[in-house]
Amino acid sequence: MLAERIKTIPPSPTLTINAKAKAMKAAGIDVFSLAAGELDFDTPHYIKEAAIQAIKDGFTKYTPVDGLLELKEAVCKFIETEYKLNYSPEETIICCGGKHALYNLFQVILNPGDEVIIPA
Repeated sequence: MLAERIKTIPPSPTLTINAKAKAMKAAGIDVFSLAAGELDFDTPHYIKEAAIQAIKDGFTKYTPVDGLLELKEAVCKFIETEYKLNYSPEETIICCGGKHALYNLFQVILNPGDEVIIPA
């Protein structure tokens, strides 16, 4: 038995668009889908090897909630190099995807009753 609130949750627009794109591809239509964030190429070999090595090295636990320090430092360096903006790792948070980043942002800046316009 499911909770009553589940009946009020609409289907995921991302999954709906993704299903439509897959159906169009299956019908022979050339589609470039940005719906689900899935890459259209295999993970490069060197990344697979690094992941395997990390598992062998015991790197199998949760990372810090705000991201690995080394990754945050690399992101800060990239932003400085590419955009001439200076941020410290303490000002940086690593998220597991775009939706997660937006969720975190909205939880920090919005209050119940606030109105938000998101262009589509």
